[in-house]
Amino acid sequence: MALTSAPRRGDERPSSSAGSAPKPAPRTSEPRVSRPTPTGRWALIIAGGYAAGLAADASGVPAPYLLSSLLVGALLALCGVVRDRLPAPANRVSQALVGALMGSYLTPSALVSAAPVALPLTVVTAATIALSLVVAWFLARGGRISRPSAVLGMVPGGSAAIVTCADELKADVRLVAFTQYLRVGLVATTAPLAAHWMISASSAAGGHPAAGGGAGSGLLHVVAGSDQLTGLFALATIAVAGSWAGRRLRVPTPLLIGPMLVALVATLSGVVPGFAPVGVGQNAVFVLVGLDVGLRFTRQTLSSMRRLLPSILVCMVVVCLGCAGLAWVFAGVTGTPVTDAYLATTPGGINAVLAAAVSSHADVALVSTVQSLRLLVVILVTPMITRMLASRWSKPVGVPETTAALGTFPAPRSSTVSRPPTRV
Repeated sequence: MALTSAPRRGDERPSSSAGSAPKPAPRTSEPRVSRPTPTGRWALIIAGGYAAGLAADASGVPAPYLLSSLLVGALLALCGVVRDRLPAPANRVSQALVGALMGSYLTPSALVSAAPVALPLTVVTAATIALSLVVAWFLARGGRISRPSAVLGMVPGGSAAIVTCADELKADVRLVAFTQYLRVGLVATTAPLAAHWMISASSAAGGHPAAGGGAGSGLLHVVAGSDQLTGLFALATIAVAGSWAGRRLRVPTPLLIGPMLVALVATLSGVVPGFAPVGVGQNAVFVLVGLDVGLRFTRQTLSSMRRLLPSILVCMVVVCLGCAGLAWVFAGVTGTPVTDAYLATTPGGINAVLAAAVSSHADVALVSTVQSLRLLVVILVTPMITRMLASRWSKPVGVPETTAALGTFPAPRSSTVSRPPTRV
C-alpha cells in the first residue's frame, strides 16, 4: 500500500476526465512578453495625450491639449484599455499647479479692474445657483433621482468637494459623481469651441480679442520667469505649502484653493519671481486635467446610467444655455467682452475653463476671479441648501430608489431606505 500511495496523491490533482491529457509545458520554458509597469504605462498614456495635443495644436483646434487629452482618456476608458483613474499623485500635482496658475493671474491691477463689476458678479453667481436648483427640482420630479442627488449633481462648481459630501447628505455618491463630471466633460468640450467661435466673430466684426497671458516658447522654458531654476523652486514651494495650508485651514478643494491663495499672496507681494507654468509646463498640466476628466467615462458607468442619461443631458444643456444667457446680460450691463463673460459664468470645471481662457487669450484674471468666487459660494452653501430642501420635499409614494436605475451597483452605505418587496 505504501508503494501505490505516492503516485495516487500526484494523480488526484487533475480531474478524472483530464487524466490522460498531456502535461502542460513548464512555465519557465514559455517566452514572456515584458509588460510596462503601472508607472511606465501611465507615462505612455500621458505622453500619448501630449502628442495628441501637439497634433491638435498644429491643426488649429482650440484648447488643444485639454480637448485632445480628454478625448484620449475617454477613448481609452470606453475601450476598456484603462480601467483606473489618473493616479492620485498626478491628480494632486495637476490641481496644485492649476491653483498656482490661477493665483498668478490675480494681480493688483486685475483685482482693481474687477472691483467695479463686483455687484453684477454677485448677482450672476446667485442667479446661476438658483437656476441649478430649479433644474434639479424638475429633474427630481421624474422620480428616478432622489432630491439630494439631483441638487448635488446640478450645482455648478466644486465637483470634488460636492462628491465628497454626497454620502453625508444622504445622496447617491455614484450618481452625483457621474452628473458632476458629465457636466465638467460637457463644458470642457464645448467652452473652447464656443470661445473660439466668439473670438472669430468679434474679429470679423472688427473687434479685438482680450489680451491674455502668453505661453513661453521652447522646451526648456516651463515657467514665466527668466531664471527657470528659481521659478521652478518657487512653483514647487507654492504648490506644497498651499496644499498643506489648504488642508490645515479646511478650505473647499484644498489642493486647488490652497495653492491659489498662496500664489495670490506671492503675486501681490511682488517678491517671488515668475513661477506660473508656461509653454511645455502649462501644456502638461492641461493634459493631466483632460485625462482626469476623460478617464471617468467608462463603459460600466455609461451602461449603469443609460436610463438617466437623456434627462440628465437635457438638464445640463438647460443649465449651460441659462448661464450663457446670464453671460450675455452681464456683458451688456458691464461692457465686458462676451467671450470673457461666457467663460466667467459657464458652469465649469474650473480647471477646464481656465485652460480654455488661457488658450483663447481671454481675461484670465476675470475668469479666475468669478469662477473662484462661485466655487467658494457653492461649496459653502450647497450642504445647507440640500439639507433644507430635503427636509421640505417629501418623497412620493411608490417611487423607486435611485439605485434601481443604476444597474448592478450596490446600494450606498449611507442609504437607509429599504426597498419594497418585489411582486410576483
